[in-house]
Amino acid sequence: MKQKIQADPVAATRCWLRHFVIGHDICPFARREFDADRVRYRCVSGHDTEALLEQLLEECRHLDADSRTATTLLIVTPGLESFEDYLDVLSLAEQLLQLEGYEGIYQLASFHPDYRFGDAPADDPANLTNCSPFPVLHLLREAAIESALERFAHPERIPERNVELLRQRGHDWWREVMAACPEPHRDLPE
Repeated sequence: MKQKIQADPVAATRCWLRHFVIGHDICPFARREFDADRVRYRCVSGHDTEALLEQLLEECRHLDADSRTATTLLIVTPGLESFEDYLDVLSLAEQLLQLEGYEGIYQLASFHPDYRFGDAPADDPANLTNCSPFPVLHLLREAAIESALERFAHPERIPERNVELLRQRGHDWWREVMAACPEPHRDLPE
């Protein structure tokens, strides 16, 4: 029988952020906050949706109280391995932000190991732009997004550029980039 070990979710997510998102300019706004150590990482189980959503609200309250924290990556592990289940929780999380009066203050960006854009085929390399080692709910300050967009020429081209980059380079290239990071799950020999 093989034993499964799990990489440290925070280390794997930081590595993905550094080597992929920042290293290949997927998000041109991420480097500044990462380098200034203004990104907060929190792990939460996806097996208890109510507790996960409560943790999301806790992170909103943390951002309310701490202007030094620019953004929070809520890393979901274990749980929500199914992308469809993840999307269900993402929808609930977005509704909760609205109900709690956080619409226009915070927004969520979504990342998942099996991310898939709308009607995109599962094997479309464009999906890799939002693939992460673990399911992630990325809580962002809307004011910071607006400010960053004002300083960036043609921000509407960012997603187009990312899709083009991933389609040109493909799955093998992405796997090479991610090889620098701890794998979320790895089988150990007996």
